[in-house]
Amino acid sequence: MMPQAEAGKKMRTITLEEHYATPGFMEGPGRELGERFRAGRTQSPISFLSPHLIDQLLDLGDLRIADMDAAGIDVQVLSLNSPGVEQLEAADAVAAARQANDYLGQAIQPHPDRFAGFATLPTAAPEIAARELERTVRDYGFKGAAINGHARGRYLDDPFFWPILERAEALLVPIYLHPTPPPQAVIQASYVGNFAPEVTAQLAASGWGWHIETAVHVLRIILSGAFDRYPHLQLVIGHLGEALPFMLPRLDHNLPTQLTKLERPIGAYLRENLYYTFSGFNFTANFLDLMFQGGVDRIMFSADYPYGSMAAARNFLEQLPLSPADKNRIAHGTAESLLRM
Repeated sequence: MMPQAEAGKKMRTITLEEHYATPGFMEGPGRELGERFRAGRTQSPISFLSPHLIDQLLDLGDLRIADMDAAGIDVQVLSLNSPGVEQLEAADAVAAARQANDYLGQAIQPHPDRFAGFATLPTAAPEIAARELERTVRDYGFKGAAINGHARGRYLDDPFFWPILERAEALLVPIYLHPTPPPQAVIQASYVGNFAPEVTAQLAASGWGWHIETAVHVLRIILSGAFDRYPHLQLVIGHLGEALPFMLPRLDHNLPTQLTKLERPIGAYLRENLYYTFSGFNFTANFLDLMFQGGVDRIMFSADYPYGSMAAARNFLEQLPLSPADKNRIAHGTAESLLRM
């Protein structure tokens, strides 16, 4: 019998929530990220981030590929780091999205067997965003788009954004819905409490708020009837489903079709129009809940680089109590089918 380590080397791996930044992004929408990171390296108790994080985000060549090789990762599907361009004015978002997409497309060209891309879209200008998605798929072979949550408090259930959904369905490419902090009014109402501002910042973001915000966003899209209008549209969300798998039976029970007037139960959309990735949630119990609720063929691999460890993600994948066929499906097979890789 082949040793586990040796067998693991032969398993192709594609990760889908992997981030990059451009110099222009770090001077614009990502400027606060850079400032906060530099300050936090000496002050924050959250110590799991690499001291080289900004360099890792900016590198789309030898440094990143060396990190991938060390962890046994074959391909990264890259998306612009949060907050993306969703919080910009329309004209600024259009210019920033095109710059980021051209930068990424050119960076992929020397390494087509190691990198693929998700487009950045100026959601504030939906018709232009739809055309930009088509341009990047046509010109650069991008595999879909990544959208960082709401656009200044407006969500994708609003028909204003549906030209983007319509074009993604027509192109047969998914939209990766990535977390972003809740609107400031929500943070103030729900996350400011009898604790330090540093706790609020973490609670409203990766400690809780990002995930609940994304789950609510998905439910809004479903309840709006968007998937009834665009039945072949596929969304991808990370973090083993942003708490939705745990709540799926309750959603079906308390939001029946008699109330929602949708064509299918909530759970049907969660099983048939959504895919799910790990993105740093290397927790076996949570994985098993997602698998039992949504099915193994809806789960894909990711590491959340550079915020999450690719080696830890790979090790987690290896130890899951699954058949080799299911591990290969998660590691690369489902992504190859969905993204036509």
